Amino acid sequence: MKSSRNRLPRRLPAARTLFARMVIVIILTGSCHQALAAPLTINDALALALREAPALRANAAQSEAARHAAIPAGELPDPKLALGVDSLPIDGPDRYNLTRDFMTQRRIGLMQEFPNRDKRAARVQRAEARVDVAESVTRITRLAVLRDTALAWIARHTAEAQLARIDALLAENRLFDQAVRGQLAGGKGAAADAVAPRQEAAEIETRRDALLVERERAAAQLQRYIGGAAELPLAGEVPDWPIDRDTLHYGLHRHPLLESYTPKERVLDAEVAEAKAARHPDWALELAYQLRGPQYSNLLSFQLRFDLPLWPDARQDPTIAASQAERRALDGEREAVLREHRAELETELAELWRLDQAIERQRASLLPLAEQKVSLALASWRGGKGSLTEVIAARRERIDSQIKTLALSGNRRQMAARLHFTYGDPLGGVTGESQ
Repeated sequence: MKSSRNRLPRRLPAARTLFARMVIVIILTGSCHQALAAPLTINDALALALREAPALRANAAQSEAARHAAIPAGELPDPKLALGVDSLPIDGPDRYNLTRDFMTQRRIGLMQEFPNRDKRAARVQRAEARVDVAESVTRITRLAVLRDTALAWIARHTAEAQLARIDALLAENRLFDQAVRGQLAGGKGAAADAVAPRQEAAEIETRRDALLVERERAAAQLQRYIGGAAELPLAGEVPDWPIDRDTLHYGLHRHPLLESYTPKERVLDAEVAEAKAARHPDWALELAYQLRGPQYSNLLSFQLRFDLPLWPDARQDPTIAASQAERRALDGEREAVLREHRAELETELAELWRLDQAIERQRASLLPLAEQKVSLALASWRGGKGSLTEVIAARRERIDSQIKTLALSGNRRQMAARLHFTYGDPLGGVTGESQ
């Protein structure tokens, strides 16, 4: 018993230490959870997308591959080692003997090919241009990732704003249901009126279900670019990106998709130059050391080899013509893309103007009129002059108007984001603060 009492004080500090550690772990775990659950602003989402989007990592690898491929572009081909035996007897007393016949030679040779200077310069130009092509593809992908991330964030933000309004309408519906029951208890109205608020609640719930699907769809699209952070709660508003027609038209010519045609043109120019360089002969140098029997002298030989482009009409000229045709095709493609983007820009600017007009009309006219109509219908119904059906119809129109206004605002923000990240200055959407 004495030994047990002696051990007890030594165990209590250990228990206290363990308890203290558990408390610290719980506090730290809660802090980490709060940190991980920090709200997600649109700028946070854009910054995450630039770090997390798989397409950008793939583009970075492609750019790296192009840079590595450019290193050996201007180098000479690898030399070739030749080993062989010349004039080996295969019959008679010296057959298969490598040392007795003076004509038998064991040969070791080295050959180096020398493509002409113009051809090597064209290959260097083509490799460097392909690096620029890969980097232009990265810029195009970067803008697409920023644009689509912004669109997904705005879509989820809009759906959640509509859901918040739906929840407010459900709370209002419960008060409306109580008012109807009060009217019926006072002997006013028809018995069928008791069903109307519940029908309205069911319709609101149906709208809520559709909005939940839209919210999940937007979150799934956002997750494509930023991973699990797409489920974090949203915070802030969409930046007020400037939309100026003249600035956007000027940015049209600086769009990465159009700028990517410049390195593509350089690639094709290099291919044309390489095809033309094929008219001039390449050459090669070969050195060989030949060993004979010990009673004979060893030999050293060398030779030069030259390509003979004797029939350019059937060989080099068609290749040159094909490369030149591809170059002209690229010019036509670039002009077609420029016109397509110009038409899209005008269409999107017109749509932005329409959305601005529609939002202004909703806020200045339709929303106040819908509220006024509900107030008048309620007053008439409470005074015994109107029907509950008219009240329900007026409330439904108000719901439609409120949800539509939020949807139009979301569409307008998405259109502004699309214009900003396609033709404007996308850096402002990543480094600026939410407004």
